[in-house]
Amino acid sequence: MSAAPWLVGGSAALGAAVAATVYGAVFPRSQLFGGTVCGTASGTKLALTFDDGPNPAITPRLLDLLDVHRARATFFLIGRFARECPDLVREVAARGHLIANHTYTHPNLFRCAPARIRTELQRCQEAIGTITGAPATWFRPPYGFRNPWVVSTARALGMQTVMWTLIPGDWRAQSAGWLIQRMQPIAANASQRDGSGRGDVLCLHDGGHRALNADRTRTMAALEYWLPRWRDLGLQFVTITEAVRTPAL
Repeated sequence: MSAAPWLVGGSAALGAAVAATVYGAVFPRSQLFGGTVCGTASGTKLALTFDDGPNPAITPRLLDLLDVHRARATFFLIGRFARECPDLVREVAARGHLIANHTYTHPNLFRCAPARIRTELQRCQEAIGTITGAPATWFRPPYGFRNPWVVSTARALGMQTVMWTLIPGDWRAQSAGWLIQRMQPIAANASQRDGSGRGDVLCLHDGGHRALNADRTRTMAALEYWLPRWRDLGLQFVTITEAVRTPAL
């Protein structure tokens, strides 16, 4: 017996709805659940971003490396770690980098109700504001996961949401050589664009969301390799705020 047409049609509609929800929740460049930043305004601008800090084991060394290459970056902080390391947060800001919101405890926001989402973002805002004197104006959802309330809640709290063009997976237990290869698209894109078009937003991690002092030495090694090479390709290392500014004509 063949299935009833209404059943077939209902199943197709349900499948399409599920597919759309997954796309909106996970795909970095999806705008289905609200507008996000997922590229820079110029092919010569590379936005370096770091999630899950601050991390006493790595962040100070990373700041020194960025200084060597005259690079500014955006640090998406977990609020509870910021409260534990206020001096380090202030040091990040003092070095000319941008402090941004990555929730208070790093939950999967796709599974959270609106009230929990607001609490997570608000508590992180309060932590950042108490330490630096100003709330964040940029936000990134943990894992990049969104639901229909995430981006709008961030906007209501005065923040724009940031995604990425490349996330190479530096949290995985792989070698520095593996990570270096995974970051190669930045150089390839810079060569192909020749300074035109939109540029990349690179998502790396200076911390780990489960606890302080995560090992991110492979991230450091990969950056030590790539930063001078990216600079030689003409890339400018910018914060998200600088990344979205339209170049002067």
